[in-house]
Amino acid sequence: MEEKKQGLNTNSNTYIIIYSAILVVIVAFLLAFIYSALKPQQDVNVALDKKKQILAALNLRNLDNDEATALYSDVVVADMIVDTDANVVENGEKGGEKAGFKLNSADYKEGRLAVYDCMVDGQRKYVIPVYGMGLWGAIWGYVALDADKNTIYGAYFNHDSETAGLGAEIKDSKAWQDQFKGKKLFSADGNAIVIAVKKKSDVKNPDSECDAVTGATLTSDGVSLMLQDCFGKYVTFLKK
Repeated sequence: MEEKKQGLNTNSNTYIIIYSAILVVIVAFLLAFIYSALKPQQDVNVALDKKKQILAALNLRNLDNDEATALYSDVVVADMIVDTDANVVENGEKGGEKAGFKLNSADYKEGRLAVYDCMVDGQRKYVIPVYGMGLWGAIWGYVALDADKNTIYGAYFNHDSETAGLGAEIKDSKAWQDQFKGKKLFSADGNAIVIAVKKKSDVKNPDSECDAVTGATLTSDGVSLMLQDCFGKYVTFLKK
Protein backbone atom coordinates (compact mmCIF):
# COMPACT_ATOMS: atom_id res chain seq x y z
CA MET A 1 0.00 0.00 0.00
CA GLU A 2 1.44 3.38 -1.04
CA GLU A 3 2.31 5.70 1.87
CA LYS A 4 0.44 8.94 1.95
CA LYS A 5 2.80 11.94 1.65
CA GLN A 6 2.64 14.32 4.55
CA GLY A 7 2.28 18.04 3.83
CA LEU A 8 4.18 20.80 5.57
CA ASN A 9 3.19 21.02 9.20
CA THR A 10 2.37 24.69 9.61
CA ASN A 11 1.80 24.21 13.32
CA SER A 12 5.31 22.99 14.05
CA ASN A 13 7.85 25.14 15.89
CA THR A 14 10.32 24.74 13.01
CA TYR A 15 7.86 26.14 10.49
CA ILE A 16 6.98 29.09 12.74
CA ILE A 17 10.66 29.93 13.33
CA ILE A 18 11.57 29.71 9.62
CA TYR A 19 8.50 31.71 8.59
CA SER A 20 9.25 34.42 11.20
CA ALA A 21 12.91 34.61 10.14
CA ILE A 22 12.01 35.04 6.47
CA LEU A 23 9.43 37.69 7.33
CA VAL A 24 11.95 39.62 9.46
CA VAL A 25 14.51 39.53 6.64
CA ILE A 26 11.97 40.81 4.10
CA VAL A 27 10.77 43.62 6.39
CA ALA A 28 14.37 44.60 7.23
CA PHE A 29 15.24 44.72 3.53
CA LEU A 30 12.21 46.88 2.76
CA LEU A 31 12.99 49.28 5.61
CA ALA A 32 16.63 49.54 4.51
CA PHE A 33 15.52 50.22 0.94
CA ILE A 34 13.04 52.90 2.01
CA TYR A 35 15.63 54.53 4.29
CA SER A 36 18.22 54.58 1.49
CA ALA A 37 15.69 56.02 -0.94
CA LEU A 38 14.57 58.77 1.44
CA LYS A 39 17.94 59.64 3.02
CA PRO A 40 19.08 62.15 0.36
CA GLN A 41 15.90 64.20 0.83
CA GLN A 42 16.17 63.85 4.62
CA ASP A 43 19.73 65.18 4.48
CA VAL A 44 18.56 68.12 2.38
CA ASN A 45 15.81 68.91 4.92
CA VAL A 46 18.22 68.69 7.87
CA ALA A 47 20.69 71.01 6.14
CA LEU A 48 17.92 73.46 5.26
CA ASP A 49 16.69 73.54 8.86
CA LYS A 50 20.24 74.22 10.06
CA LYS A 51 20.58 77.10 7.59
CA LYS A 52 17.33 78.60 8.89
CA GLN A 53 18.59 78.40 12.47
CA ILE A 54 21.85 80.13 11.56
CA LEU A 55 19.93 82.84 9.71
CA ALA A 56 17.56 83.23 12.68
CA ALA A 57 20.57 84.09 14.85
CA LEU A 58 21.29 86.84 12.32
CA ASN A 59 17.70 88.10 12.80
CA LEU A 60 16.70 86.79 9.38
CA ARG A 61 13.53 84.83 10.10
CA ASN A 62 10.23 83.66 8.65
CA LEU A 63 11.83 82.61 5.39
CA ASP A 64 10.47 80.02 3.01
CA ASN A 65 12.80 77.26 1.82
CA ASP A 66 13.93 79.00 -1.36
CA GLU A 67 14.52 82.30 0.44
CA ALA A 68 16.55 80.61 3.18
CA THR A 69 18.69 78.72 0.68
CA ALA A 70 19.43 81.83 -1.37
CA LEU A 71 20.04 84.07 1.64
CA TYR A 72 22.37 81.59 3.34
CA SER A 73 24.47 81.40 0.17
CA ASP A 74 24.60 85.19 0.02
CA VAL A 75 25.14 86.00 3.70
CA VAL A 76 27.62 83.32 4.78
CA VAL A 77 31.07 84.31 3.54
CA ALA A 78 32.72 81.15 4.90
CA ASP A 79 31.99 78.24 7.24
CA MET A 80 35.40 78.22 8.89
CA ILE A 81 36.84 75.64 11.28
CA VAL A 82 39.20 76.88 14.00
CA ASP A 83 40.81 75.19 16.98
CA THR A 84 40.86 76.40 20.58
CA ASP A 85 44.05 78.37 19.84
CA ALA A 86 42.27 80.26 17.03
CA ASN A 87 44.28 78.52 14.33
CA VAL A 88 42.27 78.16 11.12
CA VAL A 89 41.91 74.44 10.37
CA GLU A 90 39.74 74.96 7.28
CA ASN A 91 38.83 78.22 5.59
CA GLY A 92 35.42 77.06 4.42
CA GLU A 93 33.72 78.72 1.47
CA LYS A 94 30.94 81.11 0.56
CA GLY A 95 27.57 79.59 1.36
CA GLY A 96 29.62 76.81 2.88
CA GLU A 97 28.25 73.36 3.62
CA LYS A 98 31.45 71.28 3.61
CA ALA A 99 33.60 72.62 6.45
CA GLY A 100 32.20 74.11 9.66
CA PHE A 101 28.66 73.40 8.51
CA LYS A 102 29.29 69.65 8.80
CA LEU A 103 30.49 69.83 12.41
CA ASN A 104 28.39 68.79 15.40
CA SER A 105 28.63 68.64 19.18
CA ALA A 106 31.10 65.74 19.04
CA ASP A 107 33.50 67.83 16.95
CA TYR A 108 33.03 70.72 19.37
CA LYS A 109 34.07 68.49 22.29
CA GLU A 110 37.21 67.53 20.35
CA GLY A 111 38.12 71.19 19.84
CA ARG A 112 37.11 71.49 16.18
CA LEU A 113 35.07 74.69 16.28
CA ALA A 114 32.77 76.07 13.61
CA VAL A 115 32.69 79.80 12.89
CA TYR A 116 30.32 81.28 10.33
CA ASP A 117 31.88 84.42 8.91
CA CYS A 118 28.95 86.47 7.61
CA MET A 119 28.08 89.80 6.04
CA VAL A 120 24.70 91.37 6.84
CA ASP A 121 23.87 94.75 5.30
CA GLY A 122 27.55 95.30 4.66
CA GLN A 123 28.55 94.59 8.27
CA ARG A 124 30.72 91.70 9.49
CA LYS A 125 29.05 89.20 11.83
CA TYR A 126 30.30 85.95 13.34
CA VAL A 127 27.88 83.14 14.16
CA ILE A 128 29.00 80.71 16.86
CA PRO A 129 27.20 77.37 17.47
CA VAL A 130 26.61 76.47 21.13
CA TYR A 131 25.78 73.10 22.72
CA GLY A 132 24.54 72.17 26.18
CA MET A 133 22.04 70.27 28.31
CA GLY A 134 18.63 71.42 29.48
CA LEU A 135 16.31 69.78 31.99
CA TRP A 136 15.32 66.77 29.87
CA GLY A 137 17.88 66.60 27.10
CA ALA A 138 20.17 68.37 24.68
CA ILE A 139 19.85 72.07 23.95
CA TRP A 140 21.76 74.00 21.33
CA GLY A 141 21.74 77.22 19.39
CA TYR A 142 23.56 79.84 17.38
CA VAL A 143 24.74 83.22 18.63
CA ALA A 144 25.67 86.00 16.20
CA LEU A 145 28.29 88.53 17.24
CA ASP A 146 29.18 91.94 15.87
CA ALA A 147 32.61 92.52 14.35
CA ASP A 148 33.97 93.36 17.81
CA LYS A 149 33.38 89.68 18.77
CA ASN A 150 31.91 90.89 22.05
CA THR A 151 28.46 92.33 21.32
CA ILE A 152 25.63 89.90 20.61
CA TYR A 153 23.81 90.73 17.38
CA GLY A 154 21.19 87.99 17.68
CA ALA A 155 20.54 84.52 19.06
CA TYR A 156 18.53 81.41 18.31
CA PHE A 157 18.11 78.42 20.65
CA ASN A 158 16.61 74.97 20.17
CA HIS A 159 16.01 71.84 22.24
CA ASP A 160 15.24 68.13 22.11
CA SER A 161 12.63 67.68 24.80
CA GLU A 162 12.06 70.65 27.09
CA THR A 163 8.59 71.15 28.57
CA ALA A 164 6.09 72.97 26.37
CA GLY A 165 5.20 76.40 27.77
CA LEU A 166 8.21 76.31 30.10
CA GLY A 167 11.70 75.25 29.04
CA ALA A 168 10.57 75.03 25.41
CA GLU A 169 10.25 78.82 25.45
CA ILE A 170 13.99 79.04 24.73
CA LYS A 171 12.97 78.04 21.18
CA ASP A 172 9.35 79.14 20.94
CA SER A 173 9.67 82.67 22.32
CA LYS A 174 11.29 85.11 19.92
CA ALA A 175 10.88 87.79 22.60
CA TRP A 176 13.01 85.72 24.99
CA GLN A 177 15.71 85.24 22.36
CA ASP A 178 15.62 88.92 21.41
CA GLN A 179 16.71 90.01 24.89
CA PHE A 180 20.21 88.75 24.06
CA LYS A 181 20.64 91.46 21.43
CA GLY A 182 23.24 94.00 22.49
CA LYS A 183 24.47 91.99 25.48
CA LYS A 184 28.21 91.79 26.07
CA LEU A 185 30.15 88.53 26.31
CA PHE A 186 33.08 89.87 28.29
CA SER A 187 33.49 91.87 31.45
CA ALA A 188 34.55 95.50 31.14
CA ASP A 189 38.22 94.57 31.57
CA GLY A 190 37.86 91.78 28.99
CA ASN A 191 39.19 89.13 31.36
CA ALA A 192 36.03 87.10 31.99
CA ILE A 193 33.05 85.75 30.09
CA VAL A 194 30.04 87.23 31.87
CA ILE A 195 27.12 86.54 29.55
CA ALA A 196 24.56 84.70 31.68
CA VAL A 197 20.90 83.86 32.21
CA LYS A 198 19.55 84.60 35.69
CA LYS A 199 16.31 84.99 37.58
CA LYS A 200 15.00 88.50 37.09
CA SER A 201 15.57 89.29 40.77
CA ASP A 202 19.22 88.18 40.46
CA VAL A 203 20.10 90.27 37.42
CA LYS A 204 22.75 92.75 38.55
CA ASN A 205 24.44 93.59 35.26
CA PRO A 206 21.84 94.17 32.51
CA ASP A 207 24.63 94.72 29.99
CA SER A 208 25.46 91.01 30.03
CA GLU A 209 22.70 89.20 31.96
CA CYS A 210 19.33 88.05 30.58
CA ASP A 211 16.13 87.12 32.39
CA ALA A 212 15.50 83.40 32.84
CA VAL A 213 12.40 81.71 31.44
CA THR A 214 9.68 81.92 34.10
CA GLY A 215 9.12 78.51 35.69
CA ALA A 216 12.05 76.90 33.87
CA THR A 217 14.99 77.51 36.16
CA LEU A 218 16.93 74.36 35.23
CA THR A 219 16.57 74.92 31.49
CA SER A 220 17.60 78.55 31.92
CA ASP A 221 20.60 77.46 33.98
CA GLY A 222 21.44 75.05 31.16
CA VAL A 223 21.46 77.90 28.64
CA SER A 224 23.67 79.97 30.93
CA LEU A 225 26.17 77.12 31.42
CA MET A 226 26.09 76.39 27.69
CA LEU A 227 27.06 79.97 26.84
CA GLN A 228 29.80 80.09 29.45
CA ASP A 229 31.29 76.76 28.37
CA CYS A 230 31.05 77.26 24.62
CA PHE A 231 32.36 80.80 24.50
CA GLY A 232 35.12 79.63 26.82
CA LYS A 233 36.36 77.35 24.03
CA TYR A 234 36.26 80.22 21.54
CA VAL A 235 37.86 82.79 23.84
CA THR A 236 41.21 82.90 21.99
CA PHE A 237 39.44 83.40 18.65
CA LEU A 238 37.17 86.05 20.13
CA LYS A 239 40.08 88.01 21.55
CA LYS A 240 42.32 87.62 18.51
